[in-house]
Amino acid sequence: MMRIWVNGGLRDAGDARLSVLDHGLTVGDGIFETVRTSEGRPFALTRHLDRLTRSARGLGLADPDHDEIRRAAAAVIEANPVALGRLRITYTGGLSPLGSDRGQDGPSLVVALDGVHRRPDSTAVITVPWTRNERGALAGLKTTSYAENVVALARARERGASEALFPNTADRLCEGTGSNVFVVLDGRVHTPPVASGCLAGITRALTVEWTGAEETDLPMDVLAEADEVFLTSTLRDVQAVHRIDDRELTPGIGPVTAKAMRVFDERAGDDLDP
Repeated sequence: MMRIWVNGGLRDAGDARLSVLDHGLTVGDGIFETVRTSEGRPFALTRHLDRLTRSARGLGLADPDHDEIRRAAAAVIEANPVALGRLRITYTGGLSPLGSDRGQDGPSLVVALDGVHRRPDSTAVITVPWTRNERGALAGLKTTSYAENVVALARARERGASEALFPNTADRLCEGTGSNVFVVLDGRVHTPPVASGCLAGITRALTVEWTGAEETDLPMDVLAEADEVFLTSTLRDVQAVHRIDDRELTPGIGPVTAKAMRVFDERAGDDLDP
């Protein structure tokens, strides 16, 4: 049985409980991180914890205790051995009255792990008409307010795709429901800047650093012109895109994307906490 860390200790999944009045449940007042594990070893955990703290400060939550989370992660990984895993760290506003006001009991911390399969090397995506608000209070924060992504991802699944790409309110390319997007134009790699409203993805940052990709303000119609397109995320790493809506890209994985995939695999294999 899966074992989950809840507020200070491991619990069997059937006994791992938070109050129904936890602010993360009632109003989505929470943040989270997803960390890839391989043979019991987390990847880029320090970067994920640093982003968790940035998200906490953006919501006005107390800074999470990194040492406690590392202990929780180690305990959960040991208790749930998997070859390839998704470690989920969730940190919420805690027990609170109904409504938007936060209570005084302090945050809740949940750490869980489940097994996953390696993603395909390429995938299909769609674009959606809904926008990311690059000027909103939650812009750039990894919060548990994910219903918008649930709706968009459901539409993608209906159309045979694994991801949906959003514009921002200025109709500029922004991000996917759980990924960052890169485009290749004339052999050069570009990705929307954080100012577009996209999440500052950990895999995105490493890909920019390791491949020399440029942060560029991009119109949505760049997706109709790009020579290659790829996605990055914790569980995708670097994944090629072979179809966008009804546009079929060149069959196979393009040379620039293939190089980015190879570089990421090599560098990530050399350093588990870059």
